[in-house]
Amino acid sequence: MAPTELCGGEAVSAEAGEALKVITGTTRFEGWSDYPTVAHGAQELRKRLTFAVVGDGDVCRFFPLGDMPDSHFRVTWELVEGAPTGEPDPKFTELAMGERALTARDAAFLQFACRSEGIAESPSVLHIQIGVENWAFPKRFRADPKILENAHATVAHSFSLAMAKELGCENDGGLAARPSLDPV
Repeated sequence: MAPTELCGGEAVSAEAGEALKVITGTTRFEGWSDYPTVAHGAQELRKRLTFAVVGDGDVCRFFPLGDMPDSHFRVTWELVEGAPTGEPDPKFTELAMGERALTARDAAFLQFACRSEGIAESPSVLHIQIGVENWAFPKRFRADPKILENAHATVAHSFSLAMAKELGCENDGGLAARPSLDPV
């Protein structure tokens, strides 16, 4: 299966495309914003580094085509101060990806460490979290909670890997080519 195009033509992995179908019930989406791409998100992240080593922003938002006008899927980035500490919210299942991957039936967050010569004036290691959240998808598209957790984690992995590649992170930020859905 070919990759799915989202966010201004951005391709996500075929696995992530299938995961989005599980989450939303569709494979057809339209974007939001004039710059809804991973490249734009990476550019905004680089700009933020000129002021601080923390901050956040949108990668993109997209909407399913059809009869779900209030539904949308949001992908965000966040620069965080260091490796994750503490216990995650019990709503989330922790997975063995990156520095920390958390997934639930309606969201997933994947944090990875990035060393990159392509990011001027950055600290030696950046800690970046990619979040994916869905909003207001009808219950008729809801699958088993474990299937939804895996689907959100798969989408978070695809966008995280794309961001790591866009930023030129060494070893793709420590992310494997495919998501690991194994709990920690």
